[in-house]
Amino acid sequence: MYEDAIATMRPNAKAVFEHISIPPDRSFLWRLDDYPLRRGVWNYHPEVEVHLIRSSSGLAYVGDHIGKFHPGQLVLVGSNLPHNWVTPGIGARVIEGRDIVVQFDPAPLLASADALPEIGQLRDLLGRAALGLEFGGATAVDCAALLEQMNGAPPLTALALLLDLLGRLARSQEVRTLSSQRFASDFRPGSAADRQRLTLALDYVQSRFTQVISRPEVARHVGLSDSAFSRFFKEKTGNTFGDHVTSLRIWLACQLLADGGRAITDICFEAGFGNISNFNRTFLSRTGFTPSRYRRALRQGGIPTVVCSSAT
Repeated sequence: MYEDAIATMRPNAKAVFEHISIPPDRSFLWRLDDYPLRRGVWNYHPEVEVHLIRSSSGLAYVGDHIGKFHPGQLVLVGSNLPHNWVTPGIGARVIEGRDIVVQFDPAPLLASADALPEIGQLRDLLGRAALGLEFGGATAVDCAALLEQMNGAPPLTALALLLDLLGRLARSQEVRTLSSQRFASDFRPGSAADRQRLTLALDYVQSRFTQVISRPEVARHVGLSDSAFSRFFKEKTGNTFGDHVTSLRIWLACQLLADGGRAITDICFEAGFGNISNFNRTFLSRTGFTPSRYRRALRQGGIPTVVCSSAT
């Protein structure tokens, strides 16, 4: 069961586009993430990402790289490079503050080099980040401290800390490349218009998946015919529309089962399933457990949370 769950996180799976929302008064997003998160799947986005593991260990997937991670790992992920960090076997536990994530659009940063020539020194770093860069030694330790200092810092102070961090990464020799050039050359994330349409569809589904929702309804919302949307969604996510909705419902059911307080019949309808027999059958096919057995195994610490942590 564990190996089957991990297989869905590997680079041969279809990467999911993640929509990043940077606050309008900031040039980058700073996040402190618990694990697991619903968005913690094999994903990509045009923003560059600085990713620090603060606690726990597991498997890191960056492009076609698969390797172990431990506390203190610092990785720079380039634009549109698929990635994920999986901590298996944690049962129903939540690892609070496992990750610090910083995400920013590299285009305006590099465009500012016309007025601020020092920024031009980052071009090579951001270019190399297209394959994923892991930093170690004093670089990782010093940059981890800078990332921690960004939390709650005033905007200009936080920006200065980010530039300091990127400068240290650009100068560092304590670095290794993770993914292969072949993977980066073959991966095709789609056009900006496709990403915008996909984001619109995913946001719409995310806000309604516990209700009755149809593919033609979402197709109309994004301005496509039903058949065109069906092909588009499968191509861009690797899943059919029905599979995607089912995965979201199963994910929610897993969270509700982990809470332990609700009757399974109530969970069935709260997660968006129309009847208990369909819920039991679908849950078993997706997780390898009946809902009641899943709950019992959770209480005994016998289920890796990654079984139900993915939304696709």
